[in-house]
Amino acid sequence: MRGKHILVIEDEAHLAAGIKYNLDAEGYRVTTVGDGPTALGFIRDNPDSVDLVILDLMLPGMSGYAVCESLRADGQHIPILILSARTLSEDRARGFDVGADQYMTKPFDLDELLSRVKGLLTLHSRRAGQERRQPEAIHDFEFGENRVDFDAFQATVRGKVVRMTQLEIRLLRYFVENEGRIIPRRELLENVWEMPGYLNTRAPDQFIRRLRKIFEPDSAKPRFFLTIRDGGYRFVAEGEPSE
Repeated sequence: MRGKHILVIEDEAHLAAGIKYNLDAEGYRVTTVGDGPTALGFIRDNPDSVDLVILDLMLPGMSGYAVCESLRADGQHIPILILSARTLSEDRARGFDVGADQYMTKPFDLDELLSRVKGLLTLHSRRAGQERRQPEAIHDFEFGENRVDFDAFQATVRGKVVRMTQLEIRLLRYFVENEGRIIPRRELLENVWEMPGYLNTRAPDQFIRRLRKIFEPDSAKPRFFLTIRDGGYRFVAEGEPSE
């Protein structure tokens, strides 16, 4: 992963400098900025130059949530790793909702940060290669009042266009390709996240929650993305009968 360009958005100068120092030592190119508008301007001026974003949430003037949401609204599919002192499950859930790929809390273990950075960059490169090699993949799909354009990373939900992240699209594609089958969480980790299935992470649950929020008429009573107790998840394109 030598030469990959990482943008660190962190307003604490000493922490940004420390992260940069250690990423530099691993062979990455690193740019640091201290606020959201500067970061968005940098990426918009250099749309193909950034391979990964490390993002703090508590930034001056513009929150990290807003930065992440703006990037996804711009159609940017850069991997985003949130690095925040916010530890509540609500903060983590909101981070995934606005399009983050991973979420780490401060204080953090340096080796874990470096491992996650390497993993995200490897996964992003592998997905890009797979998309180039698979021209016959599903391009669009309709279910309920929803239409998904996999190539444009967006969906039309009850007449409203919704931008989706690369990981959301990848998860949804996997459900569509396995429609009707019960899929264990470990299978999702291995085939969507490309992580060991034994890992203890809530990422699949958070992203399925996101899909329900996007596509279900009532996310509290899902009809398309079903939880199967002690089994995993099942996608039903026709939808379970509503009560």
